[in-house]
Amino acid sequence: MQGQTLQILLITTEERVQESINRALAGGMSRAYRLHWVAQPNLALTRAQDLLPQVILVDDELEGIDPIPLIRQLAASVSSAIILFLVDKERAGEASQAVLVGARSFITKPLQADDLVMTLHQVLAWQRVPPVEPGTVEGAGGRIVVFCAPKGGTGRTTLAVNTAISLRQVDRRPVVLVDADFAAPALDVALNLDPDRNVVDLLPKLSRLDQVLIESVLADHTSGLKVLLAPPPSDLTSPLTLPQVQHILVMLRRMFPWVIVDLGLPMDETAFAFLDGADRIVMTVLPEMVGLRNTRLMLGHFAEEGYPPEKTWLVLNRSTLQGGVSTADIESRLGVPVKFTVPDDQRLVTATVNRGVPLSLTHQRSAVGRAVRKMAQQLSDDAQHNGRGPLPPPEVSESEGSGGLFGRLFGRSNGTSEAQAETEPSSEQA
Repeated sequence: MQGQTLQILLITTEERVQESINRALAGGMSRAYRLHWVAQPNLALTRAQDLLPQVILVDDELEGIDPIPLIRQLAASVSSAIILFLVDKERAGEASQAVLVGARSFITKPLQADDLVMTLHQVLAWQRVPPVEPGTVEGAGGRIVVFCAPKGGTGRTTLAVNTAISLRQVDRRPVVLVDADFAAPALDVALNLDPDRNVVDLLPKLSRLDQVLIESVLADHTSGLKVLLAPPPSDLTSPLTLPQVQHILVMLRRMFPWVIVDLGLPMDETAFAFLDGADRIVMTVLPEMVGLRNTRLMLGHFAEEGYPPEKTWLVLNRSTLQGGVSTADIESRLGVPVKFTVPDDQRLVTATVNRGVPLSLTHQRSAVGRAVRKMAQQLSDDAQHNGRGPLPPPEVSESEGSGGLFGRLFGRSNGTSEAQAETEPSSEQA
């Protein structure tokens, strides 16, 4: 690509914007380029399909035409193009929507020549960065699954962790797990990880964010998961902004077939930045009346945000809890079906959490383990039915061969086998 003339398509109805872009490129581009200008937005899609440019610049002011649907159409029709959104600095929310639907990044107006040229050089450099692992998805990127809950104590984090591990086992593709509970982060404890690197390390470098930089911040778990940890609450001086969340999320989606997010409370602008980008929302609830009231309120909020009902999967955790509300009553009160149920085994879940070794590694054949695996399989099937393509050839299982995963987790000398592990005291439920 470096030796080719760079084809840039500018979509704007304002001649002054076109002149500003022209001046900036003439004074700063170090390679041959050609700027094509479309002043009629209704012709933009056809022009882009004919030209197949490497870069598309979309202005936020298109004389009554919403640029967000246009960006979505461009991203789907000309998937190889880098789309940059030109947006007034006071309209950060619109910038995040553009990134969600397919823009690579955004440039604030009034345009600064140095910012435009530097951003172009950076995004073109990203195109040359090799993928982190073989098997990353093509096209629009991977699937984002956000685990949330209407209140604390529903087992959200434990289900997110174990579903991510089970999905890695079932789907055989890379999975990244994101701790988005900035008030009470817990993935480092649940997975026994050193929290020395976290999302805060990325924030000062967002303008040059790429796969290599993100990979340097991700923690490695012995299950094969990559994990983006949250900082201790005292280290986060201000909440992540909407553009920051969207920028990081889009990059992760391009790097990994699966992005699993453990989303905490409150349901603020940062939380909805994750929810907006989700392909599936998994809401965990308990069979309790107070929790059901909060669940109904949250589902109503999702409806107000325009989320289709099928986007949210309701998971009833500890479904067999003695004295709990029945599944039928829950469905009747909420007016939505329960997608999955996870049986009550508080003793098992507590023990595995305290050890920092998820039950999807040590107790796969337990009732809870089987329920979680069933949910992971359904997520995998759902992704394939939504156009993700065939699965790659199976990888070698971590538990196969001499020693395997359990040899690394517990050491061969203790002789612990999976069969023995299954007979340990049943422990804590999320």
